[in-house]
Amino acid sequence: MITVRLVRSMIGRPEKHRAVLRGMGLRRMQQTVTLPDTPQTHGMIQKVSHLVRVESSETAGDAV
Repeated sequence: MITVRLVRSMIGRPEKHRAVLRGMGLRRMQQTVTLPDTPQTHGMIQKVSHLVRVESSETAGDAV
C-alpha cells in the first residue's frame, strides 16, 4: 500500500490534474489516502507528482 498526501492546492490546475486527484480520493490540502501499490496508481501519482507527496510505501503483507 502507498500513502499519498496532497501538499499543494488544486486551485488554478488543469481539469485533468483535478480529475486525477479526485480519482485518488484527495479532496483538500493535507489530506492523506492509502492506495494499492499498482501500476495504475503509480501513473496517477506521476501525473500530479508536483502536487502530492508519497508518505510511505509498505508491502501489502504488512497491512492488517
